[in-house]
Amino acid sequence: MKLQEHQALDAFAALSQGTRLQMVRVLVIAGKAGLPAGVVAEKVGASSSSASFHLSHLEHSGLVASKREGRSIIYTADYDALSGLVQFLMADCCQGHPEIIAGAAAAVASCCQPQDGANA
Repeated sequence: MKLQEHQALDAFAALSQGTRLQMVRVLVIAGKAGLPAGVVAEKVGASSSSASFHLSHLEHSGLVASKREGRSIIYTADYDALSGLVQFLMADCCQGHPEIIAGAAAAVASCCQPQDGANA
């Protein structure tokens, strides 16, 4: 997903608030199954009304998606959007010098190793 500047600005604005950043991280860890809004709220220590506000903001920015399952709303991280945000940041960084992003590449390689028992 290739982001336009205005989309990146919306995403960064959403992530610039601590509770929303924590929520995205919780949802990334949750994987593709996602989590009910109440569980997200509990994990970040937010009230249900505050969580609803923040999750709505994240959804509007395109970083999370929601679906209704019975009486619950399940939120998931939008991995394509998050990947697009990283790509937006890195698009012009190398300029023919890949050593510039060696640290970022190493971080991605280390965090993306399959873990024993992972089911994501």
